[in-house]
Amino acid sequence: MSHLIHKPEPIMSPKPLVLALSLAVLSVTPAVAQDHSHGHAQTAGSISAEATEAATTVDAFHAALKAGDTSAALLLLAPDVMIFEEGGAERSRNEYASHHLASDAAFAAASDNVVSRRSGWADGDVAWITSEGRTTGQFNGRAVDRLTTETMVLKRHADGWRIHHIHWSSRAPR
Repeated sequence: MSHLIHKPEPIMSPKPLVLALSLAVLSVTPAVAQDHSHGHAQTAGSISAEATEAATTVDAFHAALKAGDTSAALLLLAPDVMIFEEGGAERSRNEYASHHLASDAAFAAASDNVVSRRSGWADGDVAWITSEGRTTGQFNGRAVDRLTTETMVLKRHADGWRIHHIHWSSRAPR
């Protein structure tokens, strides 16, 4: 009779399941402020060898925003990117382009960010890059001084890594 026992197949393959679980965890924590420019200071933490190219994509995205090259920044986002910030969500590259992209680029140009810790992992074609830092400067006539966190989930495509999820959060230093 043991030959009649059927072992159920997994509902999802591991890679989509890992991505789905990552996005579920990220969606629980609300984002509270903007932080979009990154400095090149030495950082604590570690990037796995498999996630190095994904981290380079994150850096390229921030460099494009800081330079005001919004077209280059958009090319690094997947069409269905989900961006969480200040308790809100932008659900596509087109929605981000029509709402916050220009102000994010202006903010990045007017402020400086030093990343103090960055970690990154990859599992096949999915990578997670997490960053902590501090953003300072002047924006819209006001001083900026924020402790920042960022999580990006990326997927490897035929033409390179693309950002599929961003979660930005910040707070005033204590």
